[in-house]
Amino acid sequence: MAASEPAATCSIVYRPDLHLLVGRWPGDAPVPQLQADYEAILQEAERYSVARWLLDVRRRDQLSPELGQWANYTFYPLASTRLAPQLLRIAVLCSPARLAVYDSDAQQRAYLAYGLSAERTYRLRLFGSEGTAMEWLYS
Repeated sequence: MAASEPAATCSIVYRPDLHLLVGRWPGDAPVPQLQADYEAILQEAERYSVARWLLDVRRRDQLSPELGQWANYTFYPLASTRLAPQLLRIAVLCSPARLAVYDSDAQQRAYLAYGLSAERTYRLRLFGSEGTAMEWLYS
């Protein structure tokens, strides 16, 4: 990480028993910080050559259109390229409130539809349950 980049605010844990990378956020952070967090996750994914990610955003209440656009159109495609030939699978654990925003906000819905499309070079799904997310990651 470059000296100018902020330290990650999420916990990043590699699970060698599951060959899985888990990122958990304790709360919200400014967009540049969240972008740095995602970059730190990718660095760990490259370090361990792992393309199954469980991202726990249940404690992040703020939904930024800027972050949604960046993640789906820039970051996830970049991550999938850097982890190729593995298929990047991203399970995102969401709170009920976050899922409700995705249902009610047209801009967020558009970003999500793009990210969930089978045409992407990565697979992304949202979950309210960690068990269901894990089942999908290994399906």
